[in-house]
Amino acid sequence: MTQLDSTTAASAPAPASAALQLGASAAQQLAAFAVGISWAALPQRVQQRARLHALDALGLALASHTQDFAAPALAGIAAAAGAGEASVIGIARRLAPRDAACANGLLMHGLDYDDTHQGSIVHPSVVGLPAALALGEALDRPWTEVLAAYAVGVEAAIRIGLAVDGGFHHAGFHATGVVSHFGAALAAGRLLGLDAAGLTAAQGIAASTAAGVQVFLEEGAWSKRLHPGWGALAGITAAHLAQAGFKAPTRPYEGRFGLFESHLHGETASLAALTDGLGERWHLPDTAIKPYPVCHFIHGCLDAALELHQAHGGRFDPAEVEQVTAWLAPDTLPIVAEPADVKRRAATDYEAKFSAHHCVAAMLLRGGFGLPELTPAALADPATRALALRVDCRADPETRFPEYFSGGVTLLLRDGRRLHRHVAVNKGAGARALDAADIEAKFLANATLHLDAAAAQRVLDAVLGPQPPSTRALMALLRRDG
Repeated sequence: MTQLDSTTAASAPAPASAALQLGASAAQQLAAFAVGISWAALPQRVQQRARLHALDALGLALASHTQDFAAPALAGIAAAAGAGEASVIGIARRLAPRDAACANGLLMHGLDYDDTHQGSIVHPSVVGLPAALALGEALDRPWTEVLAAYAVGVEAAIRIGLAVDGGFHHAGFHATGVVSHFGAALAAGRLLGLDAAGLTAAQGIAASTAAGVQVFLEEGAWSKRLHPGWGALAGITAAHLAQAGFKAPTRPYEGRFGLFESHLHGETASLAALTDGLGERWHLPDTAIKPYPVCHFIHGCLDAALELHQAHGGRFDPAEVEQVTAWLAPDTLPIVAEPADVKRRAATDYEAKFSAHHCVAAMLLRGGFGLPELTPAALADPATRALALRVDCRADPETRFPEYFSGGVTLLLRDGRRLHRHVAVNKGAGARALDAADIEAKFLANATLHLDAAAAQRVLDAVLGPQPPSTRALMALLRRDG
């Protein structure tokens, strides 16, 4: 049986939340929160970061068109899709809103370069934005309403992840693949004008579709890329069913056979993390935007490897190295370090994104890690492959995971010297968060892989300019109709 922590157990004192004292379920509290949020009421910091995180996700969707997964994925979605007027980012095709949301979610997440809330281990922007964009465009909602719905979906996704404290990953689920169904249902329901009862029902329906297994890790398969887009499709469907009066459970999280019981295999869940301070404590501004296009668990190691590269004056000779030790949070080793023989020989870009061995070796040699380090030529580079074979991954005794994705690298040189760097707070997180200039530069670098510089700048100006665009006008800028 999944256990709720002492703040929510039946024998514990009543929690501070008035809604819980009155017997409201977690879904009912999230629904009440979603109904009561408006763009104008959001704290300024939340508004600022929402626009920056949305911009980052849009740039990633455009950049994904340069990758080999994009064309077959979009062709498959289009083959099953319904006709409609919702845009697919980066191409001329338009689809029914839920199908466009599926496509855009896949594009935003496909590079694994999208933002991460480190405490919840969730990619929140791809939970809230695809559903909000598609419905916002179809319904001609103002861009600020779309952003408010996006913020609701993001907050719900983060809080569900915080409630399980990494439990989805431990049980073999991709957390974003699970929570995306609920966050998208809330974002979609907001734009459809559902009341609190309808938003509760939408979450109840989403509980029957929420999934996303991590078996892709065994083969570097593409299925993880689909998870948030599928969640957006399911969330929009759930919201429409709720709008039509479909009867749904009201306790999808904590019910006897609800999400926590069915997915966590005995892990503890905290309703307090899910519901306390809703509308007062916002987690969106704490979300980290990635500086590297790989699994966030590896970022501290990449920072440490970069410091070692720079300490060598940017001229790193792999022949000097006897052994490399990469220090990672123990809970992350099964995902980015095991089985070691497979991880050391990453053959595809997706295998490399989840290989601490390849990432550390490439950073030590090149002094940088971006999309070029994931090309076939980079993966086949003899020096990188040879050095990756000498990387050993171990549990980091100094880790601050999950607050930060700390990491370290130790080099044992052939002359007997031992060099070490450890990074407690990974770049992009906490006090090292990317600022607006960093995020704008990242967007332009990604967007111009698919759009010309002038078109990319027009998108940036529309999202960050003083006057919010219409949602349809913004989506027209993001299409490539020619």
